[in-house]
Amino acid sequence: MTLSIRSPLLRRVAVVALVFGGLTACQKNDASAQVAGKLNDAAQAAGQKLDQAASYVGQQVDATKAAAQQNLSSASAPSITIDPASLASSAQANLQGAASATNAQLGKAAALTGQSLETAGRKLQEWSAQSSASAAGVSASASTSSDSSDAQKQMDK
Repeated sequence: MTLSIRSPLLRRVAVVALVFGGLTACQKNDASAQVAGKLNDAAQAAGQKLDQAASYVGQQVDATKAAAQQNLSSASAPSITIDPASLASSAQANLQGAASATNAQLGKAAALTGQSLETAGRKLQEWSAQSSASAAGVSASASTSSDSSDAQKQMDK
């Protein structure tokens, strides 16, 4: 950016210097030499002022660039704040929710287990009753047949 400001400035200074160089080469009288000297001094003073202005503009550009970079770096820096009390409260709430859900599931599992055990107990009782009745029927028929075979033996004697 500084080059684009100085480039036209340098062209102007070069043109003025050429003009003054041409005037000094054509010094036909002292008056023109004095005018050329004054114009040369004025051109040098103008060149110095232009250099100062270009330097000031360059400094302002550099300062603006530095401020923009600082703003950019501070804007892109993450600003994360962690509140330990909030984290602990959130974790405690999550744990209580999980404990409550676990307790509910354990209650359901216990109820289902109790129902299953009750059903299995009834079926065992039914089976036991049926087995007892069958066993009683088999032993009654066995005793009846043994009684008749005893009677047969007695008759055979």
